[in-house]
Amino acid sequence: MQNSEIILVGGAGKTGGRVASRLKERGIKSRFASRSSTRPFDWENRATWPSALKGATSAYVTFQPDLAVAWAAAAIGALAKTAVDYGLRHIVLLSGRGEDGAERSEEMLKAAGIGYTILRASWFCQNFSEGAFKDSIAAGELVLPAGEVKEPFTDADDIADAAVAALTDQRHLGKTYELTGPSALTFREAVSEIATATGRAIRYRQVSMEDFKAGLSSADLPAGTIDLLEELFGKVLDGRNSRVMNGVAEILGRPPKDFSQYARETAVTGIWET
Repeated sequence: MQNSEIILVGGAGKTGGRVASRLKERGIKSRFASRSSTRPFDWENRATWPSALKGATSAYVTFQPDLAVAWAAAAIGALAKTAVDYGLRHIVLLSGRGEDGAERSEEMLKAAGIGYTILRASWFCQNFSEGAFKDSIAAGELVLPAGEVKEPFTDADDIADAAVAALTDQRHLGKTYELTGPSALTFREAVSEIATATGRAIRYRQVSMEDFKAGLSSADLPAGTIDLLEELFGKVLDGRNSRVMNGVAEILGRPPKDFSQYARETAVTGIWET
């Protein structure tokens, strides 16, 4: 497997870029497949898939916008079948915890008859520094409809390390790993950790779902994006995923990174400075 070409479906996102750099360090050939890649890949245009997949023997797959959307499972199933047709032997799927759509996607992947490894991840730590929450943290206040439910935030570096392990070691074929951090925090507690790490007064304010959606609408976010966020905050973030799991240790043989360590390491980069 280590001499194979690996395709990274979904591009250089929070985990894809990290996976690519780790594979390069190990001398393993890989390439991105996204709308902007040399051989474009578009989840909504299946005609682009054969050219993008051709020549690869395994893939790391991250779905956009999220496996919670209604058409995700059908797309994952179709991609897996196309992958089989073009000679791929293994797909590592980045999945979500506690999402009905993610579980349907996992089953479609398994049914396609290709070797698989499933990585179920909690909310990323990096959502606070590389995603939707970064600007709010830098501005000094994060406003969300999340209350006292705890989430064991997962570091993207741990996910990338797990993906590389799955892609390069056949012992992980046919397995599902639940990746979480070592402790669970509320969003308020996570923001407090960032405030401590930066030495800044950063606040967390909880709002109703109605007010949250109204704010998103006023910012001209697409209706589909608003619906997805309502699904994630209003349904999935209900405590079903609060339990800390042992997936990182199972696949990597080491403990996962704690959120406070992530906050300290990220704070020194200055990304949360105004």
